[in-house]
Amino acid sequence: MPEQTKVGKGTIAPLKNVALALKAMDGAFERMAQREDGEPGMVCLYGPAGIGKSHAATYTMIKHRAYYVQVRSTWTKKDILSAIVEDMGIPKERTMSGLTGQIGRQLIETGRPLIVDEMDHVVKRDAVDIIRDLYDIAHVPIMLVGEEKLPDNLKKQERFHRRVFDWVPAQPADARDAKILAPFYARRIEISDDLLAEVASHAKGSLSRISVNLSRIERESLEVGKTIMDLITWVGMKKGFWTGEGVVRGEYVP
Repeated sequence: MPEQTKVGKGTIAPLKNVALALKAMDGAFERMAQREDGEPGMVCLYGPAGIGKSHAATYTMIKHRAYYVQVRSTWTKKDILSAIVEDMGIPKERTMSGLTGQIGRQLIETGRPLIVDEMDHVVKRDAVDIIRDLYDIAHVPIMLVGEEKLPDNLKKQERFHRRVFDWVPAQPADARDAKILAPFYARRIEISDDLLAEVASHAKGSLSRISVNLSRIERESLEVGKTIMDLITWVGMKKGFWTGEGVVRGEYVP
């Protein structure tokens, strides 16, 4: 049975970026058990926005009981540390050194990994040293999640970059993912493979665009009394696809 991740209210679905993220974290745990002190143990999942990286990271968090922080663009170093402590559910120290120490102790005591989502904001805030400190203290797997330029940006941080063992490019969503998501976003109708492929093509790798279009196909199919929808019928209804771009004749604008 393939690994699965939540995609809606109480639902689950296997997606390929989930498998990539899980494999990377599993590998990090294996290396943790074998490596000597000083060897790299962080992993990086990176790629364009919208293709399901955070989605995959969320399931990895659930599967491995990882601590998880999604960094905001306005956060300071102390804000980042405070958010991690809040996720750990322990009382917060007042100083950055105190926060760093208690996070390190919690990671050591529990052996649980840490996932830092939106790592690009950490780089922009010149705050990568705090993540490096946590890794050096605890030596538990840490997964970094960010945009496609994250590896290049981390290369400029040599002391940090050499601690990353595995660089995992997230994959664009495709027709296979659309087929997996269809029962969750269009559960009341059946969508043909050719229409799913067209949905994926217009989505240009975006998981969210696929989801929006699947929901729309279900809604508009039911409005005309159809429980099965294929590409020929959809085109014949003069329906297009939402691409997230500007208004184009025949496309859906939410």
